[in-house]
Amino acid sequence: MIIVSAVLIGIAYTLLNSFLAEPHRRSFNAIMVAGAGAAYLSSGAFGPLELVFTAAVTYCAYRGLKSWAYIGVAWLLHTALDVLHHIKGMPILPFAHTSSLGCAICDPVIAIWCFTGGMSVKEARTRLVSVRG
Repeated sequence: MIIVSAVLIGIAYTLLNSFLAEPHRRSFNAIMVAGAGAAYLSSGAFGPLELVFTAAVTYCAYRGLKSWAYIGVAWLLHTALDVLHHIKGMPILPFAHTSSLGCAICDPVIAIWCFTGGMSVKEARTRLVSVRG
């Protein structure tokens, strides 16, 4: 059930983002992934490496202000840390044991959307029609 719900959350996130016009959609997502990159800072699970990770995600988020691909990379970096935290037993939400696992499943869904250019539903439909037609 956690897999299905995590995928649905990722899909819902991308669909809700369809209501934001470009370039605001890309800027908003760069800010969101920067915040996600700092989510584990207080955990202390990996010591100073958490700071290195946060700096890497922040760099990608900054570059993401002009490139969807960098936002996708940042979400995949966050996925890697989610997996490590889940394995170590130090979830992103201390009261929800599988929260890091859920995040590790949800984040790649968002990353895939970013690698496709963060299209709105309308843009995706237009591309699909033009490919078929």
